[in-house]
Amino acid sequence: MAQHVLVAVDDSDRSTEAIEFACTEYPEATITAIHVLDPGDFYAVSGVEGTAMANYDEIQDHHEERADEILETTRDQAAEHGVEIETDHVVGGVSRSIVDYAAEHDIDHIVVGSHGRTGASRILLGSVAETVARRSPVPVTIVR
Repeated sequence: MAQHVLVAVDDSDRSTEAIEFACTEYPEATITAIHVLDPGDFYAVSGVEGTAMANYDEIQDHHEERADEILETTRDQAAEHGVEIETDHVVGGVSRSIVDYAAEHDIDHIVVGSHGRTGASRILLGSVAETVARRSPVPVTIVR
C-alpha cells in the first residue's frame, strides 16, 4: 500500500477525478497535490514582443496566484472526502517536474489525470500522463 501519493493537478475535470481517486483509494496515505507552472506559458500570455520580458515577473506572479487558487480548490475537494492533503507548486516542464518531484520527495505512487488525446493531437502535443508513466521511478495510476 502506498504511503505517500503525489497527485498532479490543474484546473481540468480529469484533475478533479485524479484527486478524488487518490482520496478514496489511499485515504490513509500522505497525499501531496502538485501544480506545475510551465515557464513557456509565461511567455505565451504576451507573445514574443519586447513587452514579454518587461512583464515576465508580473506574468509569473499571476500564474503563481492561479496555482494557489487551484491548490486551494484541491484542498477543499480532498476535505469533502475527509482527507487533509499537502500542496505544492513548482516551475518547470510539466512531465519532468512531476517525475523529479516524486524522486526528490520520497513519493511511492503518482496519480495523474489523462486528458484523453488520441491520434494526431497526442502525437503532436505529447501526453503528460504517458511521459510520466514511462519515466517515473514509482508506479503511476492514470485516471480517465
